[in-house]
Order: sequence, then structure tokens, then C-alpha cells
Amino acid sequence: MLLLRDARLGPADERHDILLRDGRIAAVAPLGTFEAGGAEVVPLGGRFVIPGLWDEHVHFTQWVIARRRLDLSGTTSAAQVLDRVRAHLATTPGPLTGYGFRDALWPDAPTLAALNAVAPAVPVVLISGDLHCAWLNSPAAALLGVTVGDTGVLREGPWFDASRDLESGRLITAADYREAALAAARRGVVGIVDFENADNIAEWPARVAAGVTQLRVAASVWPDRLDAAIAAGLRTGAALDTAGLVTMGPLKVVVDGSLNTRTALCFDPYPGLDPARPDACGTSIVPPEELRGLLEGARSHGIAAAVHAIGDRANAEVLDVFEALGLPGTIEHAQLVRDRDVARFARLGLVASVQPEHAMDDRDIAEHHWAGRTGAAFAYGSLHRAGVTLRLGSDAPVAPLDPWLAIASATSRSRDDREPWHPEQCLPLAAALAASARGRIAVAAGGPADLAVLDRDPATATRDELRTMPVAATLVGGAFTWDGR
Repeated sequence: MLLLRDARLGPADERHDILLRDGRIAAVAPLGTFEAGGAEVVPLGGRFVIPGLWDEHVHFTQWVIARRRLDLSGTTSAAQVLDRVRAHLATTPGPLTGYGFRDALWPDAPTLAALNAVAPAVPVVLISGDLHCAWLNSPAAALLGVTVGDTGVLREGPWFDASRDLESGRLITAADYREAALAAARRGVVGIVDFENADNIAEWPARVAAGVTQLRVAASVWPDRLDAAIAAGLRTGAALDTAGLVTMGPLKVVVDGSLNTRTALCFDPYPGLDPARPDACGTSIVPPEELRGLLEGARSHGIAAAVHAIGDRANAEVLDVFEALGLPGTIEHAQLVRDRDVARFARLGLVASVQPEHAMDDRDIAEHHWAGRTGAAFAYGSLHRAGVTLRLGSDAPVAPLDPWLAIASATSRSRDDREPWHPEQCLPLAAALAASARGRIAVAAGGPADLAVLDRDPATATRDELRTMPVAATLVGGAFTWDGR
């Protein structure tokens, strides 16, 4: 039992005590109301306490590994990427994995020959910032057993399959996972939804048993493991570990690609592509009838659905399936949504799980590839005003696992020295905080003792102060996962 003494719960200066018992908030009362009794008293010195934050979309193993990869973010051309690879190999010879390039606006194109010229003998795999494609040299293609064309680029499904082979032999220790989980706890994170394309149902309980106990985890399942989850009798929300930290999450289905890779499924063709090309408007990875079968099968066994849809056509088709089935569920990303479909989102009671840092990363790409339609891109304000339930995340490693970055971008639509992009799509701060805390808007008796303790009031913070919000402590189930007071 803990007694958090002298906490502020909002912009007013009133101070409160918060009593935590058995993993829940037992009571909240004015400062000095409670006697300590048998509780451990934790003085907060007037710090702000808010509901703990969730990242609703991560690829946790990819996030752990990305911290070791050659950083390709900020590169603006294939030539610049090759320069980084060349410089790295000059000092660190051997197989190389890089991460973070975004090629949608490059003046030149990746080629197999160019990467082979820089690295003729050792495998080199360069992964895009959105995780939807990779640029491989010939030794890497041979190692992974894939065929690449003249570009050396492997996209979407073939790349997702190859990426599992890429990581299968990599040693990632429990200490690596603990370090990444602690880094998240230091930012006020109490839980994640893990969409890693892996056996999350088995791997997360094993991690918790090995001491990765800083986070709650909803462990998703992908279609190729759905039958096994059903056979095991698992239902969304079911506990998967004895510590009560890991629960069965949703079925994850990816129906289209990404904006940067120009594979997000849209109604209009991408600039510069022959409209007659079958992929001119993007790629349909799981067509509606197949999606319908997957969702029906999952529903009949109590497994919720989370469907990746980025382009406007992909979102429309996914909404059609949810509507036809009368299903609740979540659409992941929802990056380009027509006005008529925003209204459907609300009417159907679906959740939009969105990643506001992507809007900042991809604003220039969107202006080029979705020219004339960016008023409907990353349209968080429109979704919120329509009454759609929002959940915020990072898609780590696509963006850092830090909810304060998402909150800042959602409320400002700007970063660095740039003007706000479509400021009409800003979220109110209260909405962004709630969307980062699974709808919890206040610290109140009866709620879970999953809390973040802050050194400043978010309501008075500037955009950049939100991005660097100082988190003094984080608690999960009434236990400190981070304490930096």
C-alpha cells in the first residue's frame, strides 16, 4: 500500500493525497486527509500526477534492434545513404543493417548495382523508416533467400517475410528488452500494444519471467498465428502471464502498404506512375473478402481486430467490412480518410489508432504524393470533432517510443521551426492526453494505479516543453517502474 502525498491533479494549486492499494487507486482526497496507517508514504512535493500513458502501436523487438542499427534518418538521397554505408564499413567491416531512410522524395533511385559497388562481399540490408521495404545488396539477398530486381528493393509482404529471417539469428537478451522498457517507463509509459510480427503470445510472458516488468503489454497475433491462438482458447483481454502484465491483444491485419513506399491503397494514382499500372494507386495486400473471413473467424473466438489501413481506398474498404459485419474494432494509422468516411468511423463506433509524429515526418511526402488531398491526411481534428475514439501511438521504431512527442505533434501540428501543417487538424490537449491514456481523463478512485508523475503542468507547457516533458516517476499497478524524484 502506498500513500502518494502532496500531488497536484490539474492546473489549480490544490494539493491531494492518493492512496494506492492492491494495484488500484483506493482513494483521492485533499492533502492531509489520510493517516499513513500501514502505508508507505511517498512525498511528491506538489508534482503533477496524471493517468499513466500507453503507446498503442509499437513493434517492440524492432525498436530494441533499431537502437543498434546504422542510423539512416535524415538522408535525402540514395547517394547520401551510400556515403553513410561506405563510411561505416570503412571502420566496421562485416554484415550491416541500417534503418531509417525515406526515399519518397529522393532525386535519385536506389539500385542493386550501386549498393553492390559499395559493399560487394558482405551482406547489407537497409530498412526504410516505415519498415515497409528494404534495399539489399546481392550477398544479403542470397543470405535471406530472396530475389531482388535492378533496384535491390524488396517491398511489403516479401520483405516482411524476409525480415523475420533477418532477425531470427540475432541475439537479443532480456537485458536489451529491460533497457528499452525502462526507457519507455522514464517517459511515463505504463503499457504498449505490441504489433511485432512474431510469436508475441509466447515471447512476452517469457520476457516478463526474465525480469522485463516495467510495462503492461497487449500482445497481438498476426493471421499466420491466429489458428494457434484460437486452438489455445485465447481471447482478447485474457491474461497470458502470472504477473498480470501481459494480456491477449487483437488480431493484426495489414491490408495496404505505406505512404513513403507509395503502396498505401488510394483512389487516385501516385504522381509519375502510369495509371494503367496495377500498383499505380498502391497495393491491396489483404482484399476485402479475405479480410472479412479473418475478422469473422477472430470474432467467433473472442479475438478483437486491429486493421492497418493508410490510403483512403484502404480505409473505405475496411470500413465497409466492419460495417457489413457489425463489428467493433480499431483501424491502425487511418492516414488518409475521406470526409464521408470520417462520419462512418464515428457512426460505427470504431477506434482510430494514430501516430501524430508520422504527420510531421511525412508532411512533405504527403503534399507531393497526396497533392490536393492533405486536408484529409492525418485528420485527427476531424476525427475528434466527429466523435471518433482516438488512441495515440508511435509505431516505434518508425517514430520514437515517447508519447510526449505524439502529444506535442497532435496538439501543434508542427515541429522544429516549421509553421503548423493544417492546424485545423490539431487536437485539444485534453483529448491528446486522454487518447494517450486509454480514455482516462483524471486520476480517480477505482482506477488502476498506473500513473505518471510530472515535474510540470502539461496544460501550461509549450509545444517543445511537451516534447521534453520531465517525468519524475511512473507506477504500474501501484509499483514504481521508474523513480527519478
